[in-house]
Amino acid sequence: MRRRMKLLAYPYTFWMAVFVIVPLMLVFLYSITKGDIHNFSSLEFSLDSYKRVAEPLYLKVIGNSFFLALISTVFCFLLGYPVAMIIARTDQKFRNKLLMFIIIPMWMNFLLRTYAWMAILSPNGVLNRFLATIGLTPLEIMPGQIAVLIGMVYNFLPFMILPIYTVLVKIDRSLLEAADDLGANKVKTFFRVIFPLSIPGVVSGITMVFMPAVSTFVISGLLGGGKTPLIGDLIEQQFMSDRNWHFGSSLSIILMVMILISMAVMSRMDRNSDKKGSSA
Repeated sequence: MRRRMKLLAYPYTFWMAVFVIVPLMLVFLYSITKGDIHNFSSLEFSLDSYKRVAEPLYLKVIGNSFFLALISTVFCFLLGYPVAMIIARTDQKFRNKLLMFIIIPMWMNFLLRTYAWMAILSPNGVLNRFLATIGLTPLEIMPGQIAVLIGMVYNFLPFMILPIYTVLVKIDRSLLEAADDLGANKVKTFFRVIFPLSIPGVVSGITMVFMPAVSTFVISGLLGGGKTPLIGDLIEQQFMSDRNWHFGSSLSIILMVMILISMAVMSRMDRNSDKKGSSA
């Protein structure tokens, strides 16, 4: 039986090796070398690409990327948690319909969803036309950070709602009844029972929102109009326009390390919350 299970794992192992491990090794190789990327014999060891990342211009782009990703994650949490609670407390007959409203937009192409926001937020878009119709001053939202933030929150909000909902819907109702019997009001029940039990879903949601938000380049490129470059835009520019694969690879490695550190911190917080919950 074990031998058969190992055989079933071989295709996945092959897939991971060819399409994940080998590309990562190439990216790391390019990040610590210089020379012609098409001629491996001409590559020379160099850390110039990593030194270039330390320049103020690129540090500003990296810092702005993490700042916008953090802000969008906070907004997704503030909006997503109440929505997840409402869906989890809704009758079973209507719960699936509410979930469909969350999932259906995700069936659309990511680019189409972003282009839709361009049509809404652009200077001559739907929003400003409506404001002009009712006699109000048009808003200068796009291009800019606010438009990028709106696009991030809209596109990544379902990734916050669904993990939190999955945890909330599994909470034993008897625990809530016990808290009510012990005299806890709704606020105390939420902060002492519901929220602590939902932390695994919150951690998963934060991870699923923060990672794509910090590395996105489509949203910032379309809604930011070049005024809000993020590290994803910078990496795309190095590979597609400037053809500087060495610098692009070093940026990719740094971004990957930062994301891994963020995931490790979130995992540590998740384990600590589990320990507190079990000790309580």
